[in-house]
Amino acid sequence: MPLKKITPEQLMQKMQRKEQLVVLDVRDQEKYNNFHIEGDNIQSINIHKKEIFGLEENKEKELPALPRGSEIIVTCTTGNSATKCATILAEQDYDVAVLEGGLTAWKEYLKMGNQKEK
Repeated sequence: MPLKKITPEQLMQKMQRKEQLVVLDVRDQEKYNNFHIEGDNIQSINIHKKEIFGLEENKEKELPALPRGSEIIVTCTTGNSATKCATILAEQDYDVAVLEGGLTAWKEYLKMGNQKEK
């Protein structure tokens, strides 16, 4: 089954519709602390990709921080690590979507949006 992807624009539309979103950021905590996707209706979770890679080796392991039954948008800097993590999580029956282009694309999108509004 192909992985679901979400573009920065689609994510912004969901945020504007006040959908309850779960965003999983798989970068280092330091990078996460510097910048991550935030919003009133966003549950932002930071779990390092190594922990998720560990699920591949240990199928019994659970990640209690991750909600089942909600779509989880997985993100990293460019989308590569997020894609690997989302693949592993999808195999564990989590409902996941990857943010295309990662936070790099998200920041670009925000910049473009701000220029349009001026």
